[in-house]
Amino acid sequence: MVLGALLDAGLDVAALRRELGKLGLPGWSIEPATVRRSGLRATHAGVSAQEHHHHRHYSDIAAMIEASEISSHAKTMALAVFRRLGEAEAHVHGVSLEEVHFHEVGAVDSIVDIVGACIGLDLLGIQEIYGSALPWTHGRVNTDHGLLPIPAPATAELMRGWPVEAVDAEGEWVTPTGAALLTGLAAGSAMPSMTVESTGYGAGTRDPEGRPNVLRVVIGQSSATGEHDQITELQANLDDMNPEWMPRAVEAALEAGALDAFFTTVVGKKGRPGFVFTALCRDADRQAVAECVLRQTTSLGVRYRSMDRLKLRRETVTVETLWGPVRMKLGFLGEERVNAAPEYEDCRQVSERAGVPLKDVYATVQAAYLQ
Repeated sequence: MVLGALLDAGLDVAALRRELGKLGLPGWSIEPATVRRSGLRATHAGVSAQEHHHHRHYSDIAAMIEASEISSHAKTMALAVFRRLGEAEAHVHGVSLEEVHFHEVGAVDSIVDIVGACIGLDLLGIQEIYGSALPWTHGRVNTDHGLLPIPAPATAELMRGWPVEAVDAEGEWVTPTGAALLTGLAAGSAMPSMTVESTGYGAGTRDPEGRPNVLRVVIGQSSATGEHDQITELQANLDDMNPEWMPRAVEAALEAGALDAFFTTVVGKKGRPGFVFTALCRDADRQAVAECVLRQTTSLGVRYRSMDRLKLRRETVTVETLWGPVRMKLGFLGEERVNAAPEYEDCRQVSERAGVPLKDVYATVQAAYLQ
C-alpha cells in the first residue's frame, strides 16, 4: 500500500522499475492499476513474482541489498527496514538476528514491495517521514507458524514504542511490512507544518465493507528551516515531596533517557504551594522515563503528550585562546548561524586553572571566535 500510495502521488513507475532491476531478483513485475476501495479512487501497486521458494535468511537479504547498485540513501532505508523486521522476528522467536529466516517477507514480491518503497521515497526526494498512530484491531490470522492473534506477534513488537489506537474491528489492518516501514523510517507521529504539494492513495488487495482499504501519503515542503523531530512531554503534579529529593529525581530521569528534566513551582488548589515535575524524552524512551518519575517522586500518576519539536542544526568548533583550545557550540537555522556559545565545562576548567573569572573567559572566547 505504501508503494501504491507513492505511485499515486507521482512516483515514476519506469524509474522505479529501472532501480529495482539493480537488485538482480528474477521473475517480478510491477503493473500499477487504478482501483476503487469503498468508493475512493486509489492505486494498487500490482507487485507480483513467479517464485515457489519464499524462505530467505535476514543475512541473505541484507547482503543482496548491500551488493546492489541502488542509491546509498535507498539502500540505507531498505537495510533499516529489514533490520527492524529481523530484530522483531528474533525477539518473538528467541533467536539471534543471524538465525532469522523470513517466510512471507522473504518472498520476491515482498522484497520488491519494501525496497521499492524505499527507492520511491528516494526518487521523490523525501527527506523526513512522519506517520499517524497505528490501528490496533483484534482477531486471528493464519501464518506459517499457525493461527496467531492480531496484530501478529512480530507486528506487535514492531509497534512497540509507537502510538496506537484501539479499534473495535476484526482483521489485520497493519502488516509487518507496513509497521516496519513506518517505525523504521518515520521521525515521529505528529505531522509538521508544511505546504502540501501532492497526495496519494495506495490500495490494499482486499476491498472490505465499511471502510476504504487505502493508505494515504501527503507530500509537502516544510514551512520551517530548522530540523524537526518528535518528543514526549511527561508531567507530574506534586504537593507532598521533600525538595531535598528533587535533584536526584532530575538526575535519575536523565539517566533513564530524558533529554531534559526540571521542576516548576506552582500554586495549586486551596492556595497550596507545590511543584510540577517535567521530563522531555524521545517517544521510544517514554515508558522508561515515566516509570522513573513514579519511582523517584511521590506522584501517583504521570500524564504525557507527544509534540513536534523544531530545533537548530548543531555544530561544535574549537577556538584557540591564550589559555588553550576551547569548544564553541553553534546553532544554525538553515544556513544561517543564529547562536554561538562557549562550552561551559571548557570555560570552567580554564577559569579554575588560570585563576580568571568565568565571565572573562566567556568574553575572551566569544571575541576569539568572532575574529
